[in-house]
Amino acid sequence: MPADINHLDFNLLKALDALLDERSVTRAAQRLSLTQPAVSGMLTRLRDSFDDPLFVRAQRGIVPTVRAQALAAPVKQLLSDIETMLRPQAFEPSTATMTITLASTDYALRAVVVPFLAALREQAPGIRVAVRPIDDQALEGQLERGDVDLALATPDSLSPGLHATTLFDERYVCVMREAHPHATEGVLTLERFCALDHVLVSPSGGAFSGVTDAALAQLGRTRRVVTSVTSFLVLPEILRASDLIAVVPRRLALNQPGLVMMAPPVDIPGFSKTLAWHERSHRDPGHQWLRSLLISTSSALTTPPTP
Repeated sequence: MPADINHLDFNLLKALDALLDERSVTRAAQRLSLTQPAVSGMLTRLRDSFDDPLFVRAQRGIVPTVRAQALAAPVKQLLSDIETMLRPQAFEPSTATMTITLASTDYALRAVVVPFLAALREQAPGIRVAVRPIDDQALEGQLERGDVDLALATPDSLSPGLHATTLFDERYVCVMREAHPHATEGVLTLERFCALDHVLVSPSGGAFSGVTDAALAQLGRTRRVVTSVTSFLVLPEILRASDLIAVVPRRLALNQPGLVMMAPPVDIPGFSKTLAWHERSHRDPGHQWLRSLLISTSSALTTPPTP
């Protein structure tokens, strides 16, 4: 029997969406907080409604038929539209209660999330924020499913299907402790820069080279990286306690007591920090307000004159 809107249960569309995402009856049941037999029964009804098997068994789980694939985007859009229609449109930050999940790199946690949270606590104390590490490979699916609401990433790691806006462009500076033997010189020559001992941040761990070393290699030069750490957050303490120097994004070096900044004696390409979100939350008033606040707190960060 062809699909008839008068006999199609809204919950069946939710089940179809979950099955299309998960490609597994078991995982779809877990996502919907239903039993596996219940979801199997819903799949049977879906097959009757659309007069198509919709899914066939595969070596791992189930795979959608051509008909099911064609339904994927319209069903997801329909569910999003219904969710938006049923949700109250008025949004008052001071009384709002909601939870958002934000995916962030270690760098963005310090440079973007900290000032955002300070403003959020003042303006919308009832909104909770869960911060999780960003996973470039899984990000699009996380945003689509609602596992992540906002992501702080670099433009080249984002899918073209996502909404995105550039928060700011970042550049690199050289940082050392105030009492460093060369801190008062104001300028580091290339010779001195390459001769000093460096500490480097390797997010994946264990690397002793990065963008600075790539820039030096173009000049036929190298530096001495003697320490590699996985987090920017521990870096200031290491610099304050030693004569090591580091090349870091400028926003991480701002307002760090006991440290001084200098321009590196080599041209190191900077990067852009981008805020990304999915179409599913694009029109939601609460999410719109949160994005606006995050954008404003990022652009409002004042910086001292270039050293």
